[in-house]
Amino acid sequence: MNARFGKLGWLWLSLLVIVLDQLSKLYFEHALNLYQQIVIIPDYFSWTLAYNTGAAFSFLADADGWQRWFFAGVAVAVSAMLVVWMKGLKAHENWLAIALALVLGGALGNLFDRVVYGHVIDFILVHWQQRWYFPAFNLADSAITLGAIMLALDMFRSKPSEETGT
Repeated sequence: MNARFGKLGWLWLSLLVIVLDQLSKLYFEHALNLYQQIVIIPDYFSWTLAYNTGAAFSFLADADGWQRWFFAGVAVAVSAMLVVWMKGLKAHENWLAIALALVLGGALGNLFDRVVYGHVIDFILVHWQQRWYFPAFNLADSAITLGAIMLALDMFRSKPSEETGT
């Protein structure tokens, strides 16, 4: 791809995340009732339908509704920043481009839910013997998490020297 467009060619990955995220949410929205649980691996993993009006871990979910548009605005701003960042990446920065594309796809997937439905649809539930539950999440959240881990790992990767061009 032309250097002028940086790594915007990886936006196909963001689009794939959005499509898979929305299709999975649509499926579980119609297959399950709210909080219904289908155990997949007893004591560890279930499908469930949950709505999150807040942010990660239901942060501010009990607020008066202003959080919907606040988080939507944050998602739009972050998404714009990610696209600009991707555009500025160098030819050798594929790992970073993939990480950013995953975060972007996840952010836009959850943004769609927030704007259209007023809440984010979650359906993956990880738990331990009915004693400990991780908050329900979705494919968009998984893509954001994977992208964030990749971004953190990228900080520790050896970088080509700017001076030598390698």
